[in-house]
Parts: sequence; C-alpha cells; structure tokens
Amino acid sequence: MKNIHKSFPGVKALQAVDFTLCEGEIHALMGENGAGKSTLIKVLTGVYGKDEGQIFLKGHDKEAVIKSPQDAQRLGISTVYQEITLCPNLSVAENMYIGRTKGAVQNWKKMNADADKILKSLDIPAKAGQQLSSCSIAIQQMVAIARAVDMDCKVLILDEPTSSLDEQEVQKLFGLMRDLRSRGVGIIFVTHFLEQVYEVCDKITVLRDGQLVGEYEIKELPRVKLVAKMLGKELDDMAEIRDAELEYKEDTSVPVLEAQGLVSDAGIKPFDFYIKKGEVNGFTGLLGSGRSECVRAIFGADKLTGGTIKKDGKPVKINKPLDAMKNGIAYLPEDRKMDGIVGDLSVRDNIILAAQVLKGFFKPFTKAEANKFADEYIRLLDIKTASADTPIKSLSGGNQQKVILARWLLTHPEYLILDEPTRGIDVGTKVDIQKLVLELASKGMSITFISSETDEMLRTCSRLIVMRDRKVVGELSGEDLTQNKIMGTIAGGEKE
Repeated sequence: MKNIHKSFPGVKALQAVDFTLCEGEIHALMGENGAGKSTLIKVLTGVYGKDEGQIFLKGHDKEAVIKSPQDAQRLGISTVYQEITLCPNLSVAENMYIGRTKGAVQNWKKMNADADKILKSLDIPAKAGQQLSSCSIAIQQMVAIARAVDMDCKVLILDEPTSSLDEQEVQKLFGLMRDLRSRGVGIIFVTHFLEQVYEVCDKITVLRDGQLVGEYEIKELPRVKLVAKMLGKELDDMAEIRDAELEYKEDTSVPVLEAQGLVSDAGIKPFDFYIKKGEVNGFTGLLGSGRSECVRAIFGADKLTGGTIKKDGKPVKINKPLDAMKNGIAYLPEDRKMDGIVGDLSVRDNIILAAQVLKGFFKPFTKAEANKFADEYIRLLDIKTASADTPIKSLSGGNQQKVILARWLLTHPEYLILDEPTRGIDVGTKVDIQKLVLELASKGMSITFISSETDEMLRTCSRLIVMRDRKVVGELSGEDLTQNKIMGTIAGGEKE
C-alpha cells in the first residue's frame, strides 16, 4: 500500500501511509486507538474507498482495484474481525460456505464432509453440523479463520483475534498462524497484547495519529521502544502509576457493600464479598472462572437466587440493575458492543443515559444540561470525538470505552464495578484508565477492577479475590500480591 490517504468529516484518518506485507510473514499493525489501524484495514478490504494512494499485489501487473469486500476476497484478501461476523443461527459448515455456492443447488452432504475435513486439518474442535451459537467465542473465531483459509487467501487479516481467548486457545491460534505462514500466507495481526506480538510476529508497522511512524524487524525493536513509538513519548515505568499521595487515608470499619452467600442463575457457587470505602479490589482467575458472573450478581444483571446484600451495614434488595443504581452502584460491562454502547446514539446521549434512567424518562435533561455534562466528561476523560453529536459507533474502541466510563461517573456512584475496562484498547489509554481508577479511589470511591492482564490488576488493586471453576478459592493482599502467588492460587490453592 503506497501513500494511502483517507479523511472523514473533521478527521484525517490516514495521511500518506505506506504498508508492505511479504509472503509467509506475520506482520503486526500497532498503534493507539484512533491511530488509523482499522481504517487502513478497511481501505485494504474495500469497506472504505481511499481518497488517494495505490495498492499493489504480487502476481498482478497493474494497481489493484478494491471497491468492495467481494473484490478483496476475489484477490485473496480475507479478514477475521474481533467481533465475530458470522451467523450464529446457522451451522458451522453453512457459515464456512455461505455466499460461495457455485450453481443453483447446494450439495449439503459434500459441504458438510468438506467442512469436517478442513476443521480436522486445522485441529479445530467443532463439527460441521453443529449450530455456530453452541460453540465458544474462541471456536467461532477459528471457524472464521477456517473459512478464510479455505477460500485460498493470500493475505489474512486478524483484527484483535485473541481478545476473547484464554491462553491455551491463543496458543492454538498461534499454531494455526505459524502453519499458514509456512504455506506462504501473509498475515496482518492487529492486537494490543505486546507479549503476543513478540511471540509470533516477524515485523511491526507502527501508526500514530493516522501517520506512519515506521516499519521494524521484531528483533530490532524492544518493547519499551515500541510503546514509546506508539505513544510518541517515552513512557515512565508503568508500574509507577501508584502514587503514595493518592491513597485514601480513612477507612471506616463498615463496608460500603457486603454480600453473603450470593448465588445467581449464571451458575456461580455461593460467595461472600465486601468492599471498603476508597478501596480498589478485583476478581482474578482464568477466562470462564466466574469473575464477570460475580460482579453481574452484585449489580443485579443476572437474577439472584440466594444470598443477602448490605449497603453501609443495612440490608438492601437488588433484583435488577436499577435497584443497584439507586443504591449508588455503577457497572461498566465486559462486552461494550453488546451491553455498553447504543451505537446509533450520539456521544452525548450515551453519556447521559444512566443519569437519565435514574432521573426518570418523564423528566428529561434540558439540551443545555446534556451539553454541559457531555462537554465536561469529553474534556475530563480526553475523549477523541469530532463533537458530542458524533454517533458513538464511529469512535475507536478506546474512546467508546471512555464514553461508557463517563456515563457511569456522571451518576456519581459510591461503588464502581469495572469489568475488563481496558480490553482491546491501547497502552496509553490503559494507563489513563488505571490512573483514573486510583484517583477516584483516593477521593473515596470504592472500585472493583477486573482485567485478564494480571500485571494491570497488581498495579491498581490492593486486594484480589481469586476464582477457579466459578468459585472463590482465595484472597490475596499486601505482600501476597504477586504474579506467582496468583498463579499458584489459581492452580491449586483451596480457600483457607
């Protein structure tokens, strides 16, 4: 790709960007949210038309004309997106062959047999005939890759493919990527996990603010330098974000929230929980251990089937999220696309949503109030948006996350639950959110912080509740807050 330009109203998304991918290479495309990674990929796959520039493919003398995703597919360019774009109501085989029937009639028997053969060759534990929705997110991701592989792709674009996978599934995916590399497929790997880039990639291209920073051999670019290039500044040691001045000094003995024997219909074992004023605690454990189910139970997002909850020492009933909100509890959900943003609404409307629910829809905020709130939080959280009127779906993932955070901060909660607030967002925004968490806690807000990245939990939390197989197996604080101790507890420590 040479000299690629792309603009949207008020935003120059790409300015004179070059990108080169070789045969049999895994090439990481890195940059903060809003750096232009997604736009570059959408230009390459025909989702967006470029304003300027040229695309060339090996084996074609002339410039490639890519005006639609179909054009890209015909040229051997396939994409697997972070949000699965398959049809959950169809079978695995139907998803693999949808839109590819030659002739008027589909040979179902042959299609299922072919699908099983591909799944087996790629070591994907799924059956051609099973409904896609019955497969885990990881398997659905693999099916999307299998579809691309079977379409004889020469360029495979993986957009945040590992954000919903656990470690073993990530290793399986990497095995698949290395296998494809050995067959000569060029892979563009977009991810925010730095350690994964260094484990599986050959080269890195870094974008910042829609411009090319540079292309680097992996062995020539240490992690610290990569982060500095992505941010455009040298990053202080991220471990140093905890500031002694930001500790919340006073700690009353009555917890802000206390739960005993809490059980929900999501299948977690009964658990006890408490959080003090100004404390940051967290649930940790492997994917599927029950971290999210615990906080969903506390917030009333899943139906409670047992247990009691006390707020400031007094019993309260939380049957639904509105009950929790009225008790000063806020919850930023794990899946921002499904449970967080309302895509077609503006940034402003998304920010005021929770506060409006609490106030009641028959008492709407005036336009002036709504604008004041939106402007205040856009400034406070440094949300990058053309204006408060911009539809939230056109913002980058990190900025969408900040809008949802703004929504809950506007309700001035006493207790804030953040479930994977930094998933799929860039290093700089991650640090901003971690600093904000510690700052809010220093002012007396109680916060539960959940992240798949253990080092992030260690930087922000003063107490960790360890989960395994949907039950609490330990609690760590003080000197026990180490990576080794957490791993040991997850692996074998029963609760004392």
